[in-house]
Amino acid sequence: MKLRGRNQIRPEFNMSSMTDVVFLLLIFFMIASTLAKQLNTIDVKLPQAEGKTENRNTLAVTITNANQFYLNADRVSKTNLERQLIQSLSAMKTPSIVLRTEKKVPIDQVVYVMNIANKNGIKVVLAVETP
Repeated sequence: MKLRGRNQIRPEFNMSSMTDVVFLLLIFFMIASTLAKQLNTIDVKLPQAEGKTENRNTLAVTITNANQFYLNADRVSKTNLERQLIQSLSAMKTPSIVLRTEKKVPIDQVVYVMNIANKNGIKVVLAVETP
């Protein structure tokens, strides 16, 4: 008499769930890479820090070591910075700027731009280089 159980263990591996995970990761990285945007309007040496923050609806404010101010690629004077900044950001529903400064820019120049942003309700993101 042959007694055999109905439930047999089969040594098979189902790859469909692993394929789904790999496919979703592929889609995620493809979308994330297309959303990446570099703000290379003015060549400055940024300070280094960990992490990365980026917003596509921003205006770049750059301060060079020679205390020159730029809105994106356009040079502006320090006295006209606030007026032109507000004028450029007036069309945005959530105004924000990316503040790009070189390593040796005096802190009072950075604080000047941050005071303008704070006074007008503009979000400020500091740009840094990742190591």
